[in-house]
Amino acid sequence: MAGTEDAYTAEPFVPKRGGLPALRKAAAGCRGCPLHRNATRTVFGAGKATARVMLIGEQPGDQEDRQGKPFVGPAGGLLDRALADAGIDPADAYVTNAVKHFKFTRAEPRKRRIHKAPTLREMAACGPWLAAELARVEPELIVVLGATAGKALLGSSFRVTQVRGTVLEEEIHGRPERLVPTVHPSAVLRAEDRDGAYRGLVSDLKVAAQELA
Repeated sequence: MAGTEDAYTAEPFVPKRGGLPALRKAAAGCRGCPLHRNATRTVFGAGKATARVMLIGEQPGDQEDRQGKPFVGPAGGLLDRALADAGIDPADAYVTNAVKHFKFTRAEPRKRRIHKAPTLREMAACGPWLAAELARVEPELIVVLGATAGKALLGSSFRVTQVRGTVLEEEIHGRPERLVPTVHPSAVLRAEDRDGAYRGLVSDLKVAAQELA
């Protein structure tokens, strides 16, 4: 597989057969783009293949990279609370990210790793994993968490502020999907008015809950 990361596609690493466990195992060895070099491990999606809703974020953060699971850091805790407040059981959701490796910068060696947004090219490289997850889970609804995930799914013109809390019908990786975009939970943690931002997130997730009712 020499030179695969220069091709910027995960396609050669994605198994054509098998369920989510087979995907997860294969993803651990993905070298479809250079992001695998600095990350600790691949952070694949988590949840049941029978999940009715798929939540798609941007990329793993520091805690996710260390633990190998998506949404286990502070943003994940806030998301679980918001889902429950909106009437969606977090256990009924499949959670994943548009990009499966943590991209970060460091001001100095041994200093805290600071999240850096993935490029459209890196998101496109990881697209085959997302396509495979969608094909295995076949969710009734996708909740798009934040602008980067929206751009990965819907193109570079996506603006979360314009469509959040609405139901979109789009073709994603060759499948007709219903999507509800909202902000990423980490944006709520960074907001000056955190209570207001949290209420906005819950309000958007209630739209998703109504679609699943």
